[in-house]
Amino acid sequence: MTTVVNSILFTLALPATAACLYLLVLTLLSRAQPAPLRSSRRPRFDVIVPAHNEAAVIEGVVASLRKLDWPAEGFRILVIADNCTDATAALARAAGAEVLERHDTQCRGKGYALDFAFQASQAHGWAYAVVVVDADTEVSANLLEAFAARIESGAKVIQAHYAVLNSQDSWRTRLMTIAMAAFHRVRSRARERLQLSCGIRGNGWCITHRLLHQVPYRAFSLTEDIEYGIDLGLAGYRVHYADEAHVAAMMVSGEQAARTQRQRWENGRWQLIRSKTLPLLQAAMGHGGKVCLDLALDLLVLPLSYVAVNVALLIALAGIALLWEPSVEIWLWLGLGGGLSLLLYVLRGWQLSGVGLRGLVDLLRAPFFVLWKVLLMLRPRGSAEWIRTKREPL
Repeated sequence: MTTVVNSILFTLALPATAACLYLLVLTLLSRAQPAPLRSSRRPRFDVIVPAHNEAAVIEGVVASLRKLDWPAEGFRILVIADNCTDATAALARAAGAEVLERHDTQCRGKGYALDFAFQASQAHGWAYAVVVVDADTEVSANLLEAFAARIESGAKVIQAHYAVLNSQDSWRTRLMTIAMAAFHRVRSRARERLQLSCGIRGNGWCITHRLLHQVPYRAFSLTEDIEYGIDLGLAGYRVHYADEAHVAAMMVSGEQAARTQRQRWENGRWQLIRSKTLPLLQAAMGHGGKVCLDLALDLLVLPLSYVAVNVALLIALAGIALLWEPSVEIWLWLGLGGGLSLLLYVLRGWQLSGVGLRGLVDLLRAPFFVLWKVLLMLRPRGSAEWIRTKREPL
């Protein structure tokens, strides 16, 4: 019986301990680094906004982009009205953007819209690099400066910090703000310090046309952003992190919309785990080195909810087993150590999130949020099409 119990606890402890140790290391390395020196302000950018029926928000993102602290002759705003059936294109033009309309009912999704936009920008031959900004987003004025400074220092692809615009709308958006601060800022700061790839997060990223030519954009999955970041890593390029610049997007506060969005993200991630983990591990043993190894680890470390459930089960079962068998004490200590590591990671995310004490109180709801996510993933998978998340009023 002791052998069986130890086997069960070992099976629980191995992934929990590995994930928690990984997150603890990133947490301890998450101190901010100095921003690079100012750029020459000479690079030219095409700022691309993929939009599918975004009439409610498209004027706002164009207005935000027009306030960028960059020479007006140094950037264009290109809205890609993708299979739109509303006034997105007309409103974007009226707001001052150039608009490209795309109509293709067979190849649907954000990835196809971006591929269309990148090819159009390359054909025009004007911009040195392209920037991707979602339609429900506000950007910091220094966004292009942060990208240009790193490009002139040798970077070819850069991700800005991805924040939440409506963080105080509800307990759900505050928890999402804390989670994104942990996932984007804590992890990305550490990876930048270690010269790893922070990955592409779908909103607020920049890539030079030269690299786009070397690594063509062919990411059309549910999580096209993570997929292309992995493709870049496999090709030998890391995504640099621009901590001092940010994009902030609306997050849904209602349960129904959050359920649809979360299910789409999680399903896409599972697909990537199955298709990309082995190639990344193989590349890590060759030319990919530490960048591909970390990208593989990032995929294998499941979302925080699952890690938390894993740790909780380890602590509970080890605690029960300890009543009859003192030799299993080590598993309980591993579980408690993992729980402490997760707590430090989450608290660091809260510290960097800016949601204040109210967000700290909202963390008491986290167990219910974890249960909601686990139950959600037991439901049937959703569509792979670009299903627009319901927007909420600003």
